[in-house]
Amino acid sequence: MSTTWFVGADWLAEHIDDPEIQIIDARMASPGQEDRNVAQEYLNGHIPGAVFFDIEALSDHTSPLPHMLPRPETFAVAMRELGVNQDKHLIVYDEGNLFSAPRAWWMLRTFGVEKVSILGGGLAGWQRDDLLLEEGAVELPEGEFNAAFNPEAVVKVTDVLLASHENTAQIIDARPAARFNAEVDEPRPGLRRGHIPGALNVPWTELVREGELKTTDELDAIFFGRGVS
Repeated sequence: MSTTWFVGADWLAEHIDDPEIQIIDARMASPGQEDRNVAQEYLNGHIPGAVFFDIEALSDHTSPLPHMLPRPETFAVAMRELGVNQDKHLIVYDEGNLFSAPRAWWMLRTFGVEKVSILGGGLAGWQRDDLLLEEGAVELPEGEFNAAFNPEAVVKVTDVLLASHENTAQIIDARPAARFNAEVDEPRPGLRRGHIPGALNVPWTELVREGELKTTDELDAIFFGRGVS
């Protein structure tokens, strides 16, 4: 089965009973929304058959920094407990803003999954098409998952420092412009305002429309306008 980075709601509705497809709900509260109970939102309504991929729970809680990748073996155990099978085509979605589905996509790819796609439009697009939702948790048999970490998917802080000082690579800051320009406080307490020296600001929200990436021509214009080459 060939896979693409994105699939549409119509495609998923047609293939939802395919035994080679698994659906992953990766909705996540953004900074400043800590009062949201995302796990309960999942239980209240999700795409049929979707398991809940809790990015908060799947982070490395031994690190003082938020949302650091867990150890490969920890991630593999969590995926097996969810019933996720590494060799199937995994369809990841979020609430419809393209905020957290790419993070889940990246985590899965980083740990060796080859067939992963994002549902364009997310849950909101699914609902706009009047497609069915399911309530409650989804219990699946234990999955087959052996994580293989891809070191090329992550860079070290020393690599970023070198790129910043020596201009050996372009650094992209995807936060809102106000945060990049140090005009507002960071949503997490204790973090300094500002950005990495030499970084270019491309707010991720400018790349998205209704939970999907903008057209290639639009993206080219945005990146060109921000100095990305």
